[in-house]
Amino acid sequence: MGSQDNDKTVLGKIQYTNAWPIFYYFEPDSLHGTVEMITDVPSILNRGMGEGQIDIGALSSFAYGEISDSLLLLPDLSVSADGPVHSILLFSKVPLEYIINGRIAVTNTSASSTNLLKILMSKALEGNPEYITVDPDLSRMMEVADAALLIGDHAIKASWEDHGLYVTDLSELWNQWTGFSMTFAVWAVHRDAAENKPEVIREIVDALLASKRQSLSDLSPIVYEAMKTIGGTMKYWQRYFENLCYDYGARQRQGLELYFRYAYELGLISHEVTMELWQEKTRIQVKE
Repeated sequence: MGSQDNDKTVLGKIQYTNAWPIFYYFEPDSLHGTVEMITDVPSILNRGMGEGQIDIGALSSFAYGEISDSLLLLPDLSVSADGPVHSILLFSKVPLEYIINGRIAVTNTSASSTNLLKILMSKALEGNPEYITVDPDLSRMMEVADAALLIGDHAIKASWEDHGLYVTDLSELWNQWTGFSMTFAVWAVHRDAAENKPEVIREIVDALLASKRQSLSDLSPIVYEAMKTIGGTMKYWQRYFENLCYDYGARQRQGLELYFRYAYELGLISHEVTMELWQEKTRIQVKE
């Protein structure tokens, strides 16, 4: 189900910097329909999509897989990486191969990253660690575990610290192991919203794609905003945003299909995931 107010369309926006280019020039007030934008961490947006309180927007890839039957994927929108992502990082006291059966502290802010870690630990490294949930504070996490998974801006800030820990980029490890890219977040729309509000949904998608194009044509404003808000250097943020992929095409789909297959094999997700694009759905409707 979508949001209960038929006159209002609710859009979910990831607050992490990695999603900024898709939202940076997006102005909901400029649209013809009434659009309310909710900005939060992925876990909150995931819940909102699952409970039908959000009609359209960003959510963790894993969370999408859990409720894929009720959603349509939006084409050409994702947060992906074909190699290191620089914001999904595992910090450890010793090299990774020595903690595959140890204790790892994770946060509850993104299911995609936590389950990627579980897939890599089990299938790539043949380990079976214990996972504990801890607030995203590196010092506190390392007091109670052998390694700590941080994501988003918490991971970025921790990567700048001189803590003497080993740092493993999970996206890079996934790419080295599988040869595929990794998609951490997707954009999707509830099927009923797509059917009942096609004009509004089309307008939102077009505006998001336009924001992405404008952002990627000149990253300077976003780079300066990141420096002002979070810190770091111009060189760091320029490289960070240029390294990310904001498309969702064949290569991203192949990597995500493999991710879901492993998640299903390990029992992390209860069903096999079939991904359907919103664009495909609209073409079917036109034919009918």
